[in-house]
Amino acid sequence: MAQGIRKRCNSTWGLAVTGIAGPTGGTEDKPVGLVFHALSNGESTEVMERKFPGDRERVRWWASQQALDMLRRKLI
Repeated sequence: MAQGIRKRCNSTWGLAVTGIAGPTGGTEDKPVGLVFHALSNGESTEVMERKFPGDRERVRWWASQQALDMLRRKLI
């Protein structure tokens, strides 16, 4: 996803987030709160797996903040 959005937008960086925010849809292997972040710069793609506690709103907020922080850390 991160590579695709980077190419589609003709940008330097591509950032993607996917996961299971809940309240349903989780399984034993993929529980609610499981989130994947990906950051692509054309040369490499970094993927991070995280598990966030809380309800749907909290999981989505933490996922968005983690994604933005991932990009911020690459830019500094």
